[in-house]
Amino acid sequence: SVDVVAENVTHLKVLFPEAFTEGKVDFGVLKQLLGGEVDERDEKYGLNWHGKRQARQIALIPSTGTLRPCPEDSVDWDTTRHLMIEGDNLEVLKLLQKSYSGKAKLIYIDPPYNTGKDFVYHDNFQDNIRNYLELTGQVDGNDNKISSNTESSGRFHTNWLNMIYPRLKLARNLLRDDGMIAVSVDDTEVGNLCCVLDEVFGEEQFQAQVVVQSNKRGQTYKEIAKTHEFLVIYSKSEGLELNELEKDSGALPFKDTSGAFDLWGLRNRNPKFGRFNRPNLFFPIYVLPDSIDECGYPKIAVTPEDDKSVKVLPRNSEGEDGCWRWSKDKINTYDLKASSPVLVAKKRQDGEWNIYQKSRKSTTRVKSIWSDTKFINEQGTVELGHLGMGDVFDHPKPVALVQRCLFLGTGPDDIVMDFFAGSGTTGHATLAQNTVDGGHRRYILAQLPEPLDPSEREQKVASDFCDELGKPRNIAELTKERLRRAGKKVREENSMLTGDLGFRVFKLDTSNIRAWEPDRDDLDQTLLDNVDHIKADRTEKDILFELLLKLGLDLCVPIEEKTIGGKTVQSIGAGTLLVCLAEQIIVADVEPLALGMVGWHKELDPIGEATILFRDSAFADDVAKTNLTAILEQRGLGNVRSL
Repeated sequence: SVDVVAENVTHLKVLFPEAFTEGKVDFGVLKQLLGGEVDERDEKYGLNWHGKRQARQIALIPSTGTLRPCPEDSVDWDTTRHLMIEGDNLEVLKLLQKSYSGKAKLIYIDPPYNTGKDFVYHDNFQDNIRNYLELTGQVDGNDNKISSNTESSGRFHTNWLNMIYPRLKLARNLLRDDGMIAVSVDDTEVGNLCCVLDEVFGEEQFQAQVVVQSNKRGQTYKEIAKTHEFLVIYSKSEGLELNELEKDSGALPFKDTSGAFDLWGLRNRNPKFGRFNRPNLFFPIYVLPDSIDECGYPKIAVTPEDDKSVKVLPRNSEGEDGCWRWSKDKINTYDLKASSPVLVAKKRQDGEWNIYQKSRKSTTRVKSIWSDTKFINEQGTVELGHLGMGDVFDHPKPVALVQRCLFLGTGPDDIVMDFFAGSGTTGHATLAQNTVDGGHRRYILAQLPEPLDPSEREQKVASDFCDELGKPRNIAELTKERLRRAGKKVREENSMLTGDLGFRVFKLDTSNIRAWEPDRDDLDQTLLDNVDHIKADRTEKDILFELLLKLGLDLCVPIEEKTIGGKTVQSIGAGTLLVCLAEQIIVADVEPLALGMVGWHKELDPIGEATILFRDSAFADDVAKTNLTAILEQRGLGNVRSL
C-alpha cells in the first residue's frame, strides 16, 4: 500500500527544500523556517496516553496485504459500484489509500462504544496481516484472541484510543477537501474522541456535537436516566457546505404575488455587532407611511422622500446603537418601489417602526438536538426485524440516522464510507437515500469478520443465524446478509427502480506475490519454490485486483474481457491498460496473442499511451518474451511490463 512516510517527506521537500541536507530533514533549519510556530515545551495542551506514539507510527506502516475478489458472495458483481470489504479496517484503510484518496464525501462510523462488553484486539506493530488472520481463525495463531475491554484491565481508555487513533488518521486522507466525518459515540469516550479529532482534523474543523435521542424511556441504572448518544461531526477543511432541511408547513405564513414569505427583522440582534465595530451598517432607513405594498406594509427608502418620511435607526430594546444586517449598497440593489418589495416596515405596539425583510427561504439549518422517534436505536431493531434479522444485532443504528447524515453531507453522485460497518445500516441508508432523490451514491463498507461464539449468550442468536445461512460464524457474514436483504426489500418497495442495489465483496488477505523468505538450511529448494513468485492458490482475478490497488484504480473500474489467441485478456479504462495474466505463453502463442491485442487496442482507441502487462513467469523462455515485446513495440505499443 501507499508509503505515507515517503509521501509526507516528499510534500515537506516541496514546501521547505532548504530544510533537507543529503536527503535528511535538518530540524534546526526547519524550526527557523517555521518561526515561532514550533512548540518545544515539555508540558503542553493535548491528549496523551500510553502507546500514542506507536499508534501514530502504525498508521504510517504500509500494508503487505491485498483485497481478494469474492464474486460468489456478491450481488450483481458485473454492474454494481458498491463495495463491502471483509477484513481488519486498519489494513483495509491502508490498501484504499491510492485508489480512494480524497474521494469520500462522507465518512460515517459507529465504532465500539467501550462499554466494557465491546470486543477489541491489539494491532500488531510488526505484522498486522498475520495478526488479523490469527485472530479471525484463518491461520493457526498464538491463542491471542479477541476479548472484552473491561475496566478492570487497567488500560480501559488506552486500549480504545490506540484502536481508534490510527484509523482516524488514515480515514482523513480518504475524505474530499469538502467532506465530513460523523462519529456515533456515547458518554464513555466522547471527550477523548473530540480531543483525538481535534488533533487529526484540527480544532477549527469541529462542526457540532449533536445530541441524538437514542432511547425514549432512558437507561435507569444511574441516578439520571440517560436517553441520548452523540454524533460528533468534523469537516476536513473550511470548504464544507451542508444541505439544509425543508421547513415545516406554515413556516412561511404570509403570501403575495411573488409567493409565500416570512418577516425577518433587518436589525442585527447579535450583541457582538453594532455601531462600535460595524459603522458602515449604522445608517437611517426611512419609512414611507403613504406608500403601501400589495400586502398593506409601508415601503421604505434609504433617503427621505417627503416631510412624512419617518427616520428609523437600528437601536436595540434599551435604546443602544446597533446595526443593520444589510449595507446601504446591498439595499440599493433591490427595487424598493416594486409592488412587492423585499424590504418593508411595520409599526410596533409602542408606535415605533421595525424594518423587515421578506424572506422566502424554505429551508433551515439542521439543529444540534435530534429528538425524532425515527432516530432511536429501537427503530433500528424494528427495521432489522422487517428483514428477518430482528435479534441478530444489539442496538443497531436506525436507517434514518445515517440517512440524515447522507442528506446533509452528500450529493447524488458522492462516495460514502463506513469502516465499522456492523449491522450494515450505512449501506441500507445509502440505498434508501438514493431511492428518495434519484441519486447514485456509492458506499464502501469494511467489517472485521469477528468470530461469533454460540456458547456466549449474547452471541448465540447471531451465531445460530449464520448456521441457518450455512455461512461462517462471524459479524461480516451478517453485514453481507443485511445488505442482500436490504437491496431486495428496496427493490420490492420500488418496482420501477433501476438503481444499483448490489455490492462487490472483497476479503483482506496476504499479497498474491510470494514474499522472499529464504530457508537458509535449504536455499536450493527455496530458489525452486520462488521460480513462480505468484502464490499457487491465487487466480487471475486475484492478481488483477491487486494490480488495480497498486495502480490506484477504482475497484469498480469497468473491465472488458476477451479471449485472444486462446488467452484471456482484460481491458481496463477503455484500453488504457491491457492485461494478460495467462499462466503459460509459449513461442507459438506469441504472434496471435500480440496481433490480437494490437487489433483490440485499435478498436478501443484509448486516450493517451496504453500499458500492456503480462505475468513474467508465464513466458516459456526468453525468446517468447522478446518476440512478443518486439511485435507490440513495432506496432506502437512500447510500454510493456511484466508482473
